[in-house]
Amino acid sequence: MTTIIDGSAGVTFPNGSNPQAAPSKVLQVVQATYNDAGAYSTTTSNSFVTTGFSASITPLFSTSKILIIVQLAVYQSSSGGFITIYRSGSNIGPANGFIECNAANWSTSNICYLDSPATTSSTTYTLYQRAAAGTNYVFGDSVLNTITLMEIAQ
Repeated sequence: MTTIIDGSAGVTFPNGSNPQAAPSKVLQVVQATYNDAGAYSTTTSNSFVTTGFSASITPLFSTSKILIIVQLAVYQSSSGGFITIYRSGSNIGPANGFIECNAANWSTSNICYLDSPATTSSTTYTLYQRAAAGTNYVFGDSVLNTITLMEIAQ
């Protein structure tokens, strides 16, 4: 690979050879955690409401993908709770979200989703929940809840 050093432009690389933006390389990782036994986010709403649990990342390139990995403790007192992800105020999941909660006991659920935000601005991913019936709970006892964001160069 040829490296060009120019006093006015600094160090440049020929097109297609930028080692920091090579396709399928992880450029950065951000993680938010929540582990407060007994402090739950609950809702009886039939519309999605925020859990307040989020993580933000500022992509280096507008072509980058963001791999979102969520581990979350959920509980549904009746049946039919749902969890989804909002990116900067918009639901990026299916209409009923990524997770359907039907268990009448605490269970750990996971989401793995590859997003294309097409921006280099700070981007916030927030977990939202809704209940079709009964009460939906997230953030269970003694479980480390996480949101991990990985920027993947494209």
